[in-house]
Amino acid sequence: MRIGVPKEIKVQEHRVGLVPASVHELHKQGHEIWIETQAGTGSGFYDEDYRQAGAKVVETADEVFAACELLIKVKEPQAEEICKLKPKHTLFTYLHLAPDPKQTEGLLHSGALCIAYETVEDRHGRLPLLAPMSEVAGRMSIQAGARCLERSQEGRGLLLGGVAGVPAADVLVIGAGVVGSNAVQMAVGLGARVSVLDKNIDTLRRLDQHYGNRIQTLYATGHALEQQLETADLVIGAVLIPGAAAPKLITRALLGTMKNGAAIVDVAVDQGGCCETTRPTTHAQPTFIEAGVVHYCVANMPGAVPRTSSQALNNATLPYILQLAKLGPKAALTANAGLLQGLNICRGDLCCAAVGEAQGVHSITPQAALEKLK
Repeated sequence: MRIGVPKEIKVQEHRVGLVPASVHELHKQGHEIWIETQAGTGSGFYDEDYRQAGAKVVETADEVFAACELLIKVKEPQAEEICKLKPKHTLFTYLHLAPDPKQTEGLLHSGALCIAYETVEDRHGRLPLLAPMSEVAGRMSIQAGARCLERSQEGRGLLLGGVAGVPAADVLVIGAGVVGSNAVQMAVGLGARVSVLDKNIDTLRRLDQHYGNRIQTLYATGHALEQQLETADLVIGAVLIPGAAAPKLITRALLGTMKNGAAIVDVAVDQGGCCETTRPTTHAQPTFIEAGVVHYCVANMPGAVPRTSSQALNNATLPYILQLAKLGPKAALTANAGLLQGLNICRGDLCCAAVGEAQGVHSITPQAALEKLK
């Protein structure tokens, strides 16, 4: 199969869909890889690295889209990329469609087959292609939050871990999944006082057994959230409902109960955010102030560490890419039920119920969409 990797064009996005090691594996299996020049430069991978791995380096994205059947990206396609998509294409990337009706409409109109990393499941119902970037984002959230608390960022002027004779900052992590667990790990490591909210008692029990009295685990109720927001210096929004828009747990009213100069890092921004005041920001301008609270809402946080992120993502995506390339999309989706759960758009049909519910759009099941494929 001919596989294409265009350069990412989202603002401040330096990750790349395939690293040279992955290209080498695909080339060894007999596939042809076309990569746009300088697609990997932001991650520290250069054109010559790709040539040595067996790729064909071309000058423009137009060449990649025109020549290739399977397109591998990192971030959701931008408007100028969507207009290049055709029914012959299978797009494999993060989509995060729920809060983005315009992208959904464009992909439906393209006739392409679009598989979203974030809804692919393994045999245990976990999200293996979301996990590596969630790990990165969770760890980065504490770094970003620590910066937001500095006075130069209009924060409270606190050091997360405090110093001798001075208390540490209070960190609240909402959600104890992959993002939240990694945020807890980093916050504890820096010496902060950490509380974590979740509705899964088994997850809270696991964290409690691991960290003991170094953290406080709390069952997530509205009352518990209200109490914790009043005392928190830094809040990490790590809420995830696969494929769906994030619930708005922190309302404007609750925001008003927080300390002046406190900070929120809303990692759920890709799915619309778990704070009512969230709006997407960029690495160039990552923060804004609302009701005296510093908001950090960068929608592609792992893009700030693209070499680590690209390699971690490829470790997870490569087996699926190899399967798609070897069998073709229909056979691969038929053979792999977890990959089929990643099918969000199929030749003009929306096949992710969570996205349909979020946007008020009719959807069919991935299985029904698969049956319609030729």
